[in-house]
Amino acid sequence: MIRHTTCLALGLLWVTSCLMAEPLPGFSVQDLVRMDRVSDPQPSPDGESIAFVRRQTEMEADKGRTDIWVIDSTGENLRQVTDREASDSGPRWSADGGSLYFLSSRSGSSQVWRVGADGENLTQITDLPLDINGFLLSPDGTNLVLAMDVFVDCESLECTRDKLDARETAKATGRIYDRLFVRHWDTWKDGRRSHLYLQPLGGGTVVDLMPGMDADSPAKPFGGTEEVVFTPDGSGLVFTARVVGASEPWSTDFDLYHVPVNGSSAPRCLTESNEAWDTQPVFSPDGKILAYLAMERPGFEADRFRIVLLDWTTEKQRILTEAWDYSAGGILFSKDGDTVYTTASDRGQVSLFSISLGSGTIRKLVGEGHVRSPALAGDSIVFGLDTLGSPVDLFVLEPQSGELRQLTRVNAERLAGVALGQAEQFSFPGWNGETVYGYVVKPVNFDPSLSYPVAFLIHGGPQGSFGNDFHYRWNPQTYAGAGYAAVMVDFHGSVGYGQAFTDSIRGDWGGKPLEDLQKGLAAALKNNSWMDGDRVCALGASYGGYMINWIAGNWPERFRCLVNHDGTLDQRMMYFSTEELWFPEWEHGGPFWENPEGHEKHNPVLFVDQWQSPMLVIHGALDFRLPETQGLAAFTALQRRGIASRLLYFPDENHWVLRPSNSILWHDTVLDWLDRWLREDG
Repeated sequence: MIRHTTCLALGLLWVTSCLMAEPLPGFSVQDLVRMDRVSDPQPSPDGESIAFVRRQTEMEADKGRTDIWVIDSTGENLRQVTDREASDSGPRWSADGGSLYFLSSRSGSSQVWRVGADGENLTQITDLPLDINGFLLSPDGTNLVLAMDVFVDCESLECTRDKLDARETAKATGRIYDRLFVRHWDTWKDGRRSHLYLQPLGGGTVVDLMPGMDADSPAKPFGGTEEVVFTPDGSGLVFTARVVGASEPWSTDFDLYHVPVNGSSAPRCLTESNEAWDTQPVFSPDGKILAYLAMERPGFEADRFRIVLLDWTTEKQRILTEAWDYSAGGILFSKDGDTVYTTASDRGQVSLFSISLGSGTIRKLVGEGHVRSPALAGDSIVFGLDTLGSPVDLFVLEPQSGELRQLTRVNAERLAGVALGQAEQFSFPGWNGETVYGYVVKPVNFDPSLSYPVAFLIHGGPQGSFGNDFHYRWNPQTYAGAGYAAVMVDFHGSVGYGQAFTDSIRGDWGGKPLEDLQKGLAAALKNNSWMDGDRVCALGASYGGYMINWIAGNWPERFRCLVNHDGTLDQRMMYFSTEELWFPEWEHGGPFWENPEGHEKHNPVLFVDQWQSPMLVIHGALDFRLPETQGLAAFTALQRRGIASRLLYFPDENHWVLRPSNSILWHDTVLDWLDRWLREDG
């Protein structure tokens, strides 16, 4: 069969759009879950090789498996370094670049292993009674720092192991709690803390570097080794921890601590004067400056991260990015130490920037797509990059010349066999006439003479964004592949448009965002006459799910159907049942009893009497951020009012849907719901 192919440019990446006698099948959830995922690029000390993690989906086992791969910085000689049923992750190069340390569960527990860069000479380095959750290698290669969950009152790892074993064999299963964080994200807390331990590579005693600290480092549940750094001479460690006692569920007061690795003194707080978030410490190449990220407002998780420079000798501070209205996503020093590189959300993109330490000049280096995990490879920068049309691959940038080279194409064969929808960004005057941005993704094999139904996707956060990236839970290509147009709007409250834009949602969850969504959908329909404005379904998760419930009572006649995943129905009970209290207290003006009007002002449950649109409700039992009773309550209201509705309940998923089989069921159920209400014969 002869196929005529036209390649369309999409920013820095290519997407193949085929004009052919037999159109390619549209991108589906089966394609989505089978995509290989690339992460954690780690250049070798000489910058000649890049190690990274590659996740491949094992459909029969219903899980993803990760292995360590290496590729030359020229893009040649791609090779797999580890290949076992157990997952391997977190590669870190030895000081001489001859081998890689990594985490693996191949021994039955998570331990540190070492393998030659050629895949030979596999050696188990640690054999401890507890799982290791993360590790760092000291600059001189003599010590490891290990993150493990321990009982703070235990003086040895064996003590923690014994307590855990005793719990497993005890007949009584009850647990007693004296303060909050009874559960967090998707885990019931058991009293353990993540502490950092020093392990000499040559053997010796494992030493707790946080003795007696009632705190986690890295932070739970999503913190990693980016929150910990060795001093350049390897004599000390700087780490992030929140030491606030019983106020932990309503505090964002993370601080930086310094501790000598020889245990000669206790950890010392470096950022005590700032009661907001301090994190991600990085030393300059000469060791004279400690750079880190800092927020300014306590209790606010989406405040702007500024880059702070701390003189390591005098401890004088300078804020490098005070005048920059973007939130820095990390810190990477140039080889000469005169420049830092960082990422930031940027009007639907996550861009890469350079910032001069001397002049403060900021330059955008990569401005299209989503830049992830930049790392220094000699004078070059290696990073992951994805768009709405392509999953993450590795790229190398030459900062001076701007030359950009693609290193990997791990999903090229899979992408060549499916059709993708073309993505276009648009803007419109939103609330108060302010410019708001969004994206339209056209259906696959698009024909402008046809009329297409619309999936209107609403992002969560609410301080988030549906931008130019390849999402594994809310990917508009799965709707485009099923013949729908996808529309996404970054309403007021979204990130990447300046801090005032992000702040504007506080106390106004159902106000400005709803107006932006209304105007954004109207603009998309006006500018794309091929969209059928009478056949539209709105879908959202988390805050997006809240907005679905809000729309049901405050924009009740607009949509033929709704999809509510993990959405809040009742703000009152949400406050009293969620775990991270700083979030509703900031968003709605304090604890419920201090400001009930703030919580009730935009409470969807007050408008259930106006509901009329068919709704699919989805919830996970392990979602402790937004407890399952919120979804069950919405379904109860729908059923009691006689509104067409369906409940999809996952007993083994949290705020997200992670297992491949569950992801397939999720997408199939959602698309079946859209087909039922949006197709011409529906």
